[in-house]
Amino acid sequence: VQLVESGEKLVQPGGSLRLSCVASAQTFVEYPIVWFRQTTGNEREGVSGISRSGNITRYADSVKGRFTVSRDVARNTVYLQMNNLKTEDTGVYYCASGIMITDQGRLQSHGMKFWSEGTLVTVSS
Repeated sequence: VQLVESGEKLVQPGGSLRLSCVASAQTFVEYPIVWFRQTTGNEREGVSGISRSGNITRYADSVKGRFTVSRDVARNTVYLQMNNLKTEDTGVYYCASGIMITDQGRLQSHGMKFWSEGTLVTVSS
């Protein structure tokens, strides 16, 4: 099982960035993929998730309308397209695979089985 993200990123406010999460073939087929982030002073937050079929997506309220999650079956890759980035989006982003669980609309981490190492995204002028 493997989840590999792209490297550290620096972008200006209002800019865009796409994160990639490459999964092993087994992981990609068996589990949904969820993006989390850890921002300074805050608990880890579920940002966005996509089901195995790709038909179901979930977003945190803080990123709705700005972030889009998608998957490329041929590449076993899940993408997180982030537009109109804000300074408060700065943090370490992780992709994880497992059971996608929401509680009062919030993506939960306790269902996740496998995690990437994380990549730092810095939004700053």
